[in-house]
Amino acid sequence: MDTVTKLAAQRAVVIFSTSSCPMSHTVIRLLVEFGVNPTVHELDNDPRGRDMERALAKLLGRSPAVPAVFIGGKLVGSTENILTLHMTGSLIPMLKNAGAIWV
Repeated sequence: MDTVTKLAAQRAVVIFSTSSCPMSHTVIRLLVEFGVNPTVHELDNDPRGRDMERALAKLLGRSPAVPAVFIGGKLVGSTENILTLHMTGSLIPMLKNAGAIWV
């Protein structure tokens, strides 16, 4: 859990994903389209990946634990949460407040 928390706090937007997860790619693509440069940790390519995935599953309360998106060091959730924030107009202000975009 400590590893996830430390990594999530290092940048404005941090995404934990796996290289083969299409939903992770969708979230990353959406954020990049807004001008965000997220830090992406692909758990299947990290030696600590399994431990981080277990910690994320606990935080999210579900498995699979990817994608897990942190904005401003806070867990926002997965694809559904990001898309809901986008559709309600809350995502851009959240990204601005975190310093992820300057529009």
